[in-house]
Amino acid sequence: MQPLAERLRPKTLDEYIGQKHLVGEHAVLRQMIESGRIASFILWGPPGVGKTTLARIIANKLDRPFYTLSAVTSGVKDVREVIDKAKQTRFFNQGANPILFIDEIHRFSKSQQDSLLGAVENGTVTLIGATTENPSFEVITPLLSRCQVYVLKPLEREDLLELAERAIKTDVELGKRHIVLDETEALLRFAGGDARKLLNILELVASADEGDTVHITNEVVTERLQQNPMAYDKNGEVHYDIISAFIKSVRGSDPDAAIYWLARMVAGGEDPKFIARRLVILAAEDIGLANPNALLLANACFDALQKIGWPEGRIILAETTVYLATSAKSNSAYMAIDEALALVNRTGNLPVPLHLRNAPTKLMKDLGYHKGYKYAHDFESNFVEQQFLPDGLTNERLWHAQDNPAERVMAERLRALWKGRY
Repeated sequence: MQPLAERLRPKTLDEYIGQKHLVGEHAVLRQMIESGRIASFILWGPPGVGKTTLARIIANKLDRPFYTLSAVTSGVKDVREVIDKAKQTRFFNQGANPILFIDEIHRFSKSQQDSLLGAVENGTVTLIGATTENPSFEVITPLLSRCQVYVLKPLEREDLLELAERAIKTDVELGKRHIVLDETEALLRFAGGDARKLLNILELVASADEGDTVHITNEVVTERLQQNPMAYDKNGEVHYDIISAFIKSVRGSDPDAAIYWLARMVAGGEDPKFIARRLVILAAEDIGLANPNALLLANACFDALQKIGWPEGRIILAETTVYLATSAKSNSAYMAIDEALALVNRTGNLPVPLHLRNAPTKLMKDLGYHKGYKYAHDFESNFVEQQFLPDGLTNERLWHAQDNPAERVMAERLRALWKGRY
């Protein structure tokens, strides 16, 4: 018997739940589909949010030949065979070009992606790619330039509840039992915006209860998942839970837990570049100015990994993981940029003070550009107090030193320079 998620897969846009910004009334993808004219595009979003389903709905709606490749199992030869079939189909039918759907396109190598370019550019196929990874990093620039990227979001609480209610009311197998949603907090929390995960959990809980009536409660859901933690993750979506545990372990200065979650990812076949990118982000976001060398090491890790490859690359990841986990922590730079962005959103495009502007022309000089600017290196200690923020914001503090040795030194220096400001 098919899993519940497959039995409930929508066949039309009206049955499709979520992604209203793309397929809702007057939204860009709906208009494109209803017009019958679609260009190549890539769907980027987390697992279980409807990427594959949306591609199939589009192919059915437009009544076009639909070819599917999985980047996990397909090579350049498979790509070329599909393109040859598409050429023949188009020649004999004299109709619109076939759709080629590539799942997990981020796992395609550069040569595999290169083999798609000609067919996409000349319209032999309309490419629909699906990826959980940022296409900017994983899709080659020439292919990316030929495709629009649409971002799919995790399903909202209301979307998940609607999906659960639909499953209970319409699925034949679930309909054999009387299922009551008494509590939904645990169900929604474990689903994490993932429709497939939600349906897998629902099916697991329902099948584990032998009574005629099944009461879905927070306690029941938690108990069932503890007994069978992989049951709701049949397609590897646990990836997101493990990377979350990994990040939190490094941030929490627990090298044992961090190296354990790293091992889980390595053993599970996670893309090493995905891990390395997370380490670079961690170094900037969570270690930050407490130890600026962390960012240098994480960046070196990313570069070395691409040079060394696998399996030795696991050692480079392990060294960086332990270093970051044991390093002093600070998120002061992360907090500062977010606070600054919030200030910019509140205050708008304030003008740059005249003395900070360049004056490459006589007119600019006549208008007072650059006038009164003091060159710091002309003064003692290479510092002179003057205004650098826009008018009206001169008393704003955006960076706040945290209590670690490196930032205490920074703060002391600033206090000595800027009397009373820090």
